Amino acid sequence: MIKNYDAVMARRSAIMKQALQLDYDRYEQAGIAFDYERMMQEAGYTLEEVSAIQRTNNVGNTPLIELKRMTAYARLFANPGYGARIFLKDEATNLSGSFKARRAAISIHHAKKLGYKGVIASTSGNYGAAVAALAARAGLKCIIVQECFDSKGIGQPEIIEKARACEAYGAEVVQLSVGPELFYQLLVLLEETGYFNASLYSPYGVMGIETLGNEIAQESMASLGKFPEMVISTNAGGGNLTGTARGMRKAGADLTEMVGASVDLSGLHMASDRDFNRKSFTTGHTGFSMPFSTYPDRSDVPRSAARPLRYMDRYVLVNQGSVFYITEALAILEGLERGPAGNISLAAAFSLARTMKEDDIIVVQESEYTGAGKHMNAQVAFAEKNGITLMFGDPLTEQPGKNIVFPEGGHALKHQEIPLDSLRLSYLKRFKEQALTPAEIRYLSEELNIPETHVITLREEIA
Repeated sequence: MIKNYDAVMARRSAIMKQALQLDYDRYEQAGIAFDYERMMQEAGYTLEEVSAIQRTNNVGNTPLIELKRMTAYARLFANPGYGARIFLKDEATNLSGSFKARRAAISIHHAKKLGYKGVIASTSGNYGAAVAALAARAGLKCIIVQECFDSKGIGQPEIIEKARACEAYGAEVVQLSVGPELFYQLLVLLEETGYFNASLYSPYGVMGIETLGNEIAQESMASLGKFPEMVISTNAGGGNLTGTARGMRKAGADLTEMVGASVDLSGLHMASDRDFNRKSFTTGHTGFSMPFSTYPDRSDVPRSAARPLRYMDRYVLVNQGSVFYITEALAILEGLERGPAGNISLAAAFSLARTMKEDDIIVVQESEYTGAGKHMNAQVAFAEKNGITLMFGDPLTEQPGKNIVFPEGGHALKHQEIPLDSLRLSYLKRFKEQALTPAEIRYLSEELNIPETHVITLREEIA
């Protein structure tokens, strides 16, 4: 079988279908539309079944912790009567140390149910360790494909740390340099091995997160007598926010404001060899969150189950320095040393809490383990080694790839609000030359979480 780049890419639909045994064509509708809800419903697992699968694998039912000292610190810089109570869903207590174990548990269960001998996942983050750990429990082979190095062979310390974790669970790790070969190599391995594609963006990966949102809603109601006013999800590929929001809605928490939070890495291109090591975060940043929000089907499946614009009420950015600052504050104030990814949301929560009343509840929906290359000290040292200037000052003046600006104190930690219509406009630009039917407009209304009249107005702006 011919294995050059063009030949493999021409077979990608057939390869992906074989690697998931999911017929995406069933959900395609006329024009640009597809039946998202039907795809999710027909994936074959109820919320109760997903929860049971996770429980048998030491996943889920993580504690919801009130960060009382962090809340008190935020209130020092809030007006009287303001400063929401900050809670943390401590997902670091999951098997493999992150919320990604929820996704992996369902993908691995389904792979074994279908009779696959092994699984493959393309990820440089916590998901690789989660897939490797759950595959080990299930007795399945596991290959993790990572984008790890620049052309000089220099790797991000966090990604290298993840590789060690995957190997510790018995997985084979294939490490690549930054560039377009990642998806090609994934397809080649899927075709050669016949393994299951444990994609982050399949219905199984996203429905695994629904239990997280459901637990937040139920635990809040049981212990606090109400649903949270706000839940903040670190946003990269969109599955985290999508699954959490869906799970909360299934619990009846329809009015909880869903906020996506990312690190501002504006101007750095994730496929750039030069930019690859000029960032201090490997996930949860604008280099992933922006393109995946505005074009979710750019993923490794024909139709992504992660569609954040369907569920996002607000989108905020924080800078790298603020995340490092809040990571240290969490350890010092609460005795919780957790990795930077979940602390992206915590930095946003610290800033947003000061704008909310003191009896309001704001939940940071995940934490992650830390250590070795994932530790903030390793990341800051790596940045400095790569010529990034470290300084204190106004976080909003940070220039990604040039400096990291730490806030001088909690009073200086700020978030930046991104208008959702700016993302919606980017989404719609792909279709600006197309005449859309009423059915397609209805689809876009659901996809972008706005009335049909608003879809038409936005299209007129880009005409």
